[in-house]
Amino acid sequence: MKTKPSLKELEEQIRVIQKKLSALEPMHPGSISLQYQVCGRTGCKCQHPTHPQRHGPYCKLSYVHRGKKICRFVRADSVDQMKTRLDTYKAFRQLIDSWIELSIRTARIQFFSGAAEKPPRK
Repeated sequence: MKTKPSLKELEEQIRVIQKKLSALEPMHPGSISLQYQVCGRTGCKCQHPTHPQRHGPYCKLSYVHRGKKICRFVRADSVDQMKTRLDTYKAFRQLIDSWIELSIRTARIQFFSGAAEKPPRK
């Protein structure tokens, strides 16, 4: 039988999350996709009428920041570093989601359960 964690246990889990957050390296939101391009030069292989051969693939980073969609090409020698930052951002988001969930659970204990301490009457 599973018992509900105590307030102290939940607070300890939050402290663990906070430590993990403070140890995170640089991060970046978004995702990387491969893109092929058409240059528009007359006579280029990408303009062939029956068998066009587009240029690429190029790595393109896409993300939304402050409600604005942003897309940028990432240099081939920087793709691995950018993927590491994207992974770090995903870990950051998971830790934040866990922290919020634990905070909601602590609030249930503190404010919404019968075990919650009532403020003294004046």
